Amino acid sequence: MSNDLSTLIYRYPPLIPGRLHRRYKRFLADIELLSGEIVTAHCPNTGPMIGVSTPGSKVYISQSNNPSRKLAYTWEMIEVDGTWVGINTALPNQVIKLALTQHLFSQLVGHYTQIRPEVPYGKENKSRIDFLLTDEEALSSIYLEVKNTTLAENKMAMFPDTVTTRGQKHLREMMALLPTSKAIMLYFINRSDCKLFTSGDRYDPVYGQLLREAVATGVQVLPCCFDVSPEGIRYIGLAKYTH
Repeated sequence: MSNDLSTLIYRYPPLIPGRLHRRYKRFLADIELLSGEIVTAHCPNTGPMIGVSTPGSKVYISQSNNPSRKLAYTWEMIEVDGTWVGINTALPNQVIKLALTQHLFSQLVGHYTQIRPEVPYGKENKSRIDFLLTDEEALSSIYLEVKNTTLAENKMAMFPDTVTTRGQKHLREMMALLPTSKAIMLYFINRSDCKLFTSGDRYDPVYGQLLREAVATGVQVLPCCFDVSPEGIRYIGLAKYTH
């Protein structure tokens, strides 16, 4: 795929190459730099990271000059079978906000004029929607929840990769919004090698059943694929959702 910088939604700061030595304690990763030095980087992904944490894999890390940080380095991406996979779970919402501002999702064009992040909603405890999209003239609302997705098998992306009671709650909340508002689950597929998307029933069958129920009820699924490279992130289209 082309890495034309003009198509990037998000541009990484200068990154440092290395290889993954080990990932441990969920938040930590030891990275071997090209010089042979091993540094400890923050791992901004608390999940099991199935298939995206193999020791010896090529990685890129970023470096912060903030003196208040405990760790100067952040693990940003890993190479899996020739494809870069984004690791930093703090980025998807930033990227989606930029994409929404640029109206990159054709399914949503013309349906909103305002973008509000982290809006309280629903009936369950402390629920916040990632983005509330509104159009004052049409008096319409779109509730958009973003889920970072890195798990893949045979070119099929899957979410989740572990039991997620929080994710189950979000699906229940999204179904409760219907039919007065539109509800969309946007799966941020943080790699470019997937053509299909499905629920990770093997890892959380309850979530899978709730997702199928949500779709049948009217919740829309947008499995959005992104090309990740050391230069940045760009949107490349939708994967096909299969039940």
